[in-house]
Amino acid sequence: MELNDLQAQRKIKLDRLRESGLNPYPASSARTHCVAAALEQFETRAEAGTSLTLAGRIIGARRVMGKIAFAHIEDGSGSIQLWISRAEMGDVLFERFRDDIDTFDIIEVTGVLRRTQKGEPSIFAHTISVLAKTINPPPEKWAGLSDVEERHRQRYLDLIVNSERRAIFRARALAVSTMRRVLDSRGFLEVETPILQPIYGGAAARPFSTYHNQLGQSLYLRIATELYLKRLIVGGFPGVYEIGKDFRNEGVDRSHNPEFTMMECYQAFADYRDMMRLVEDMLREMAMAVTSSTLVPFQGHELDFGCDWPRIPMAEAISTHTGIDIAQINELGALQSAITAANLKVERKLTWAKQVDELFSEYVQPLLIQPTFITDYPVELSPLAKRKPDQPSFTERFEAFIVGMEIGNAFSELNDPFDQAQRFLDQLKDFAAGDTDAHQMDADYINALMYGMPPTGGLGLGIDRIVMVLTNQPSIREVILFPHMRQRED
Repeated sequence: MELNDLQAQRKIKLDRLRESGLNPYPASSARTHCVAAALEQFETRAEAGTSLTLAGRIIGARRVMGKIAFAHIEDGSGSIQLWISRAEMGDVLFERFRDDIDTFDIIEVTGVLRRTQKGEPSIFAHTISVLAKTINPPPEKWAGLSDVEERHRQRYLDLIVNSERRAIFRARALAVSTMRRVLDSRGFLEVETPILQPIYGGAAARPFSTYHNQLGQSLYLRIATELYLKRLIVGGFPGVYEIGKDFRNEGVDRSHNPEFTMMECYQAFADYRDMMRLVEDMLREMAMAVTSSTLVPFQGHELDFGCDWPRIPMAEAISTHTGIDIAQINELGALQSAITAANLKVERKLTWAKQVDELFSEYVQPLLIQPTFITDYPVELSPLAKRKPDQPSFTERFEAFIVGMEIGNAFSELNDPFDQAQRFLDQLKDFAAGDTDAHQMDADYINALMYGMPPTGGLGLGIDRIVMVLTNQPSIREVILFPHMRQRED
């Protein structure tokens, strides 16, 4: 292994520790308290003068001033100052700390708790040992790792030096546990469905493909959990949900990552209105859990999760902002002519449904700042949703939007096997016409529907995007521990 100069200097210190008979990577620690517990018991233990053992990483600068030295250690629960004196520790241990222990090393310290003359809670060390000698030095600017790409590539280093990043991922865990608690309290059963699937479905997206050597079978990483979860509703479960990874072979930007986390849930004898109420209740509880308020700041906006969300039909939203009535203009050529006549700048698409979606994405979606439901999507855009009884060319579907991002999608689920089969066939025509995101035919799912699925409400929520909103992060990469990165050329 080739080392640079700074790494080589630390390697010399590592070798010196080993030559003195010490193992710089021992198998265990004798820690008795985490830092947070030590600080919580500080006054009692300081008065009693009882010793304890802490362990953690040296953070910040080490200060050696003659026969006294100072440093701070952090263990994930908090940080505390070390007070080290030659008189207390003896020449050998003091010189070992001075000469062979560096910032970023993980050490174990036994001592007593006292305050310094300046009143800072500290552990006055009797002994110090090394738990992990660090070869890589800290970034040049100790206060933080400022290069955004490097933070994402070396998330471990980002978490070491940026405590606010650790706070984001604690908030993410709290958001997910709150989501799980809401669903559990309403009688949903958490389940697991296949990630490797012979037919991909449940969303309009391109899949990642793989191959099973022994079976000689092409498989796909799932793009959604929907069709398997609805099979469980057919099987008799009244409500199911899954929190897990989906994979879509698409671009990467501030709100897209090829691998992302979704929650999907399905409730028998419910519809999309019930799912709207569930979203409102769930997001309200998640906001309270993460921020202690239903008013959440995000990039200069204050988002209100304490009130009912507006419900706006898609056709109405498009008409309001473009003047085009998609309820009347339901053919691709006519729609594109209307777009040209209105001097609207949108990318030309191969199908009417995709053109409608592009029109909405360009002229409506960016304006949806406050939590909003866009409802009643065209059938052509919603191959898995039930038709509206009074408007059969539209469906009982909504998407949830916040700060211009779609964070959720829900239907009154289509349970007519013949209508569903025809929708799949229509999607195959779109696929043949060049729509690579179109749904595939899933004959087994049709077979399941032919055993009867009750009226069902289904919902999918993008956890990464919700966490972006709740933690005020402008990019999805800031809320995914290990986001996908382009491979370095070197």
